[in-house]
Amino acid sequence: MAIISAVNFKIAKTHLLAKKRQTLIAMLGVTFGIAMFILMISFMSGFNEFLEDTMLSSTPDIRMYNDINTDYSKSIVAQSLNDTTHLAMVSHQRPKDVQAKIKTAYTIATDLSKDPRVIAVSPQLTTQVFYNNGPVQLNGSLQGVNIDQESKLVNLAGKMKTGHSGDLMTTSNGILLGQGLANKLNAKLGDMVMLASPQGNVMRFRVVGTFQFGIGTLDNVRSYVNLSSVQQLMGKDNTYITDLNIKLKDKNIAPKLSVELENRYKYTAEDWGTANASATVSIMIRNVMTFVVSLTLLIVAGFGIYNIMSMTIQNKLKDIAILKAQGFSGPDIRQIFIIESVTIGVMGAISGLIFGFFLSLGIYHLPFPKNEFLNITHFPVTFHTRHYMFGLVFGTLTTLIAGLVPSMKAAKVDPVVILRG
Repeated sequence: MAIISAVNFKIAKTHLLAKKRQTLIAMLGVTFGIAMFILMISFMSGFNEFLEDTMLSSTPDIRMYNDINTDYSKSIVAQSLNDTTHLAMVSHQRPKDVQAKIKTAYTIATDLSKDPRVIAVSPQLTTQVFYNNGPVQLNGSLQGVNIDQESKLVNLAGKMKTGHSGDLMTTSNGILLGQGLANKLNAKLGDMVMLASPQGNVMRFRVVGTFQFGIGTLDNVRSYVNLSSVQQLMGKDNTYITDLNIKLKDKNIAPKLSVELENRYKYTAEDWGTANASATVSIMIRNVMTFVVSLTLLIVAGFGIYNIMSMTIQNKLKDIAILKAQGFSGPDIRQIFIIESVTIGVMGAISGLIFGFFLSLGIYHLPFPKNEFLNITHFPVTFHTRHYMFGLVFGTLTTLIAGLVPSMKAAKVDPVVILRG
């Protein structure tokens, strides 16, 4: 059997080399099919990942906060009268004076930072403010943060347009402005900006940098200062924290971990999927579309490969008849053409992967049209190993199946009928 297999391999090699043009055309069919798949999946995946990063870059994996309960249906009067013979009514009930602060926030942050699943924990205090720069006055959001932890959380250093995020720690009353907000205020590095809180407190801050997330609703209103500066502006003590933003090593565990944190610390913990439900649905739809388009492309390429292999075997019917007349059995015929199919498939798939890689690389290096809102310099393209492995396996299996089906028919050919014409 080993000798016959060696003979079959030699015959398959002779078939492939005897008609090089036909072999090359069959191989090119596989090459272009796999190359277009790699190009399409790389570009679409890169585009999806870019949009996902843009939409979710400003959102922590888990946000922990004190959810204030505004249910005043139960009153002291109603609780004190247990019988049903009296009618208790309270008009114009005064709302409770409830603070949104997280008690022992620093203790919780220290505890969470020791969790192996957590990358960073950023204590935060956010307030609405009025930005004043000469005659210009704008409403916006001021976030007091520990800039080191916040940079780990949202990669702020990679989103800086001017200045450095670390300058916030070394500058007294420094502020980082969103690029859109800085443009509206006509504020540049070193300029002084006056901020007024809803309580009427006013402070002056020096611009030490501008950042850009690529989301207008953030870049036009958000700014960062040190946590202590916001506490001072709001007239709060240095333990007043309203949010704990958490960055995880694997954001997919956020829904499960958020429930665990709620039960442990008795504060509301909101995962990124819940906070961005519409964005999550949009990302899922785009991923499904990417999969469908790529699968369709591969199926079309598979039919093309099948046709090529069928034509190749059809053109070799006389060779098959001669081989059977010389004593080769049906399994030998199948083995010969399967060897040819796999050879064409592997070589075509490998060359397709290489061609697809260079096409993707070419698109990756194309300069992206300048845009003041998006922080991107080239077209987003990914180079994931799993895509290349899938392309190699698909190209090999497709040609194997495309060669197996016609070869099974060829194995049943009556050599007498073929030789008689």
